[in-house]
Amino acid sequence: MIKIGIIGGSGLDDPEILQNPAEVLIDTPYGKPSSVLTCGNIEGVDIAILARHGKRHTIRPSQVNFRANIWALKEHGCTHILAATAVGSLREEIEPGHLVFPDQFIDFTRKREKTFFDEDVVVHTPMAEPFCPNLRQLFADSAQKLDIPHHTGKTVITIEGPRFSTKAESHMFRSWNADVINMSTVPEVNLAREMKIHYAAAAMSTDYDCWREGEESVTWEMILATMKKNADSVLNLFLHVLPGVKAYDDVCLD
Repeated sequence: MIKIGIIGGSGLDDPEILQNPAEVLIDTPYGKPSSVLTCGNIEGVDIAILARHGKRHTIRPSQVNFRANIWALKEHGCTHILAATAVGSLREEIEPGHLVFPDQFIDFTRKREKTFFDEDVVVHTPMAEPFCPNLRQLFADSAQKLDIPHHTGKTVITIEGPRFSTKAESHMFRSWNADVINMSTVPEVNLAREMKIHYAAAAMSTDYDCWREGEESVTWEMILATMKKNADSVLNLFLHVLPGVKAYDDVCLD
């Protein structure tokens, strides 16, 4: 049975988009998740929504309990995760307001718990294709139909935060062939892989980081303004994708 976990904000945690909404609190071996799960139904699809940074966005990137979040969704029976995230663009063609559906990540974090297998048993999880190709294709097809500017086949680099990059770092990340940058995809995506949950991210470009000459330095206020302006695009994308996830034949992760 397919059940979809949604991680993020952008109006996605609004219980009014759900039929028969209810809040479910799940305790985990790793502590409390970032929020209760807001559960319900959208067009016949079972949904569980989790606010990554808390309902009021009070949890800093390095303080997100990623293991508890993924464990809670798995415990609730989620087979797929659709994640919304804000990213800075490292490429001229990825303009603020565009969506990106990454297929690769680079981990530049330093302090996070990144595996469920840090005791007792040694497990080496394949990570060549960290994002589910079926979900990525559904995202791209839906964005095309909704006429939302988007990019596929891109690499996201996740930094520790909460500070933004220096210009030197931003140019270095570009030289590494990273296309967008954020503070949340890792270890969320690899933990989902460990739990054998299909995972894909819809990343909203909010700014040009700081590499682009003549561009105003990125601020949190700038990010919020762009997210607010484009929140409907992300919400409409997710609503369009959900029936497609239910329809396709599921293929188990290796």
